[in-house]
Amino acid sequence: MFETRPDRASEIVLVGRSNVGKSTLMRHYTGKSFDTGGKPGVTRSPNHYDWASEDFVLTDLPGFGFMSGVEEDRREAIKDDIVHYLDDYADNFLAGILVVDGKSVIDIIDRHSGPDSIPYDVEMFHFLQELGTPTIVAVNKMDKVDDRDDRLNDLCDRLGLYPPWKQWQDTIAPISAKRDQTAALDEAIRTVLHEQKRDDLLKFF
Repeated sequence: MFETRPDRASEIVLVGRSNVGKSTLMRHYTGKSFDTGGKPGVTRSPNHYDWASEDFVLTDLPGFGFMSGVEEDRREAIKDDIVHYLDDYADNFLAGILVVDGKSVIDIIDRHSGPDSIPYDVEMFHFLQELGTPTIVAVNKMDKVDDRDDRLNDLCDRLGLYPPWKQWQDTIAPISAKRDQTAALDEAIRTVLHEQKRDDLLKFF
């Protein structure tokens, strides 16, 4: 299990598949690079950035889902650890940020949808909501997407949100983390922090 979490009352947690840009977002918000292991599935424990004076921690959980060269039982073990972490610390979460790859997320969701299966991204979105965690979907790599509105509407549809996406701007945040284009996510986080009476943290986002 993940035992490295600093003992802080408040937390924002990043979840998502491998290689969707969670670590890039961590670097964007903290100015610090984290060891990601170089290839998917290597990072088995969370990366935490601890703002001790604010009693606040930003956490990047390991990637879940398919990982090239990683056996299925190990992938499932990682996912179980993530689910347990979210369950254990749900009361501390100010927000849960599900990071997805805007270029491929619809194809991935559709490929894994069926009568007996729920795609991980959809499952994680609903799990965070069931935990009572304000949930934001950071749709990354949007600089590589041409049909932006159609893609975001399709994503809303897959997540059970009624399109058009623009009525969900506190939930759906199109970004390009590598290009530091995160205004939509910054705004969504700031909205959540204000609602949770944590305006003292706005300066970080």
